[in-house]
Amino acid sequence: MTSAPGRERFAAETEGFRRELLAHCYRMVGSAHDAEDLVQETYLRAWRSYDGFEGRASVRAWLYRIATNVCLTALRRRQVRVLPSGLAGAYEGPDRPPSAVASEDVSWLEPLPDEWVVPAGDDPAEVVVARESLRLALIASLQHLPARQRAILLLREVLAFSAAETAGILGTTTAAVKSGLQRARARLDELEPKPAELLEPADQRARALLDGYIAAFEQSDAELLEQVLRTDAALEATPFRDWSAGRVLCIRMLDNYVLGTPGDWRMFATTANGQPAAVVYHRDTDGELRAYGAVVLEATAGGVSRVVAFHHSALVTTTFGFPDVLED
Repeated sequence: MTSAPGRERFAAETEGFRRELLAHCYRMVGSAHDAEDLVQETYLRAWRSYDGFEGRASVRAWLYRIATNVCLTALRRRQVRVLPSGLAGAYEGPDRPPSAVASEDVSWLEPLPDEWVVPAGDDPAEVVVARESLRLALIASLQHLPARQRAILLLREVLAFSAAETAGILGTTTAAVKSGLQRARARLDELEPKPAELLEPADQRARALLDGYIAAFEQSDAELLEQVLRTDAALEATPFRDWSAGRVLCIRMLDNYVLGTPGDWRMFATTANGQPAAVVYHRDTDGELRAYGAVVLEATAGGVSRVVAFHHSALVTTTFGFPDVLED
């Protein structure tokens, strides 16, 4: 049994990396709660092998070696997590409610609250970099890369490990790392050729757009959405296959099938994936406001370019820490 001083030394050397390891695992697997489990497994394995750690690499590199390989093992037996836009093109058919996908058929991407990985008080420049590497569109694109290419790209370009360090973490050669990085970059350019220039969540313009989006739902006012969404805006929501492209079609779908009447919705501003977001409640048939899900906005200087809604009530309580039912 390891002594108390040994446990204290292990905690002192490793605990400072927990948040960044959580972000890394999330980028790899696309699920906040899966990432939590993988970080726990990482620390368990690190603890078990700590006595044999001889310091040939830094503690940080050693932990990333364990975490990355834990993620790669997990990904062998899991479906790729996607958003509706990763399944098919925008729906252009006749008006009808969006069609849902059976839960066993698709594994959906999940949002990540900023507070899980971006603690208050961090250097503002570092916070911006951290948020940019967690943007929802980037996470969605990463899931379409082969797992090892995904790992190489993250280790090299997000975490700034050298090619030699990355090769050591993955147990491969520097030539394989360079080749894998080149292929990953090319594939990512195909998936997201022109990343949007998003506003930081703290930007007053971003907050005004989020406030406008919340007001439109809480007041059931489609006209307010016209002031918030860009003309080329897109709207997608899990667990639905159909998604809309263009402000006119987005507003038509929301007005016909979602907005309801004033008071049906209640939202609370937050941040997730380095973007303005909101926790969502909906009034049920008994008149109670119950947890409904979360929404994440792509806020740009010209308006909201994309809305991604996650219709999963457990996100409200287990991910964002809000109550299941609101007092009216």
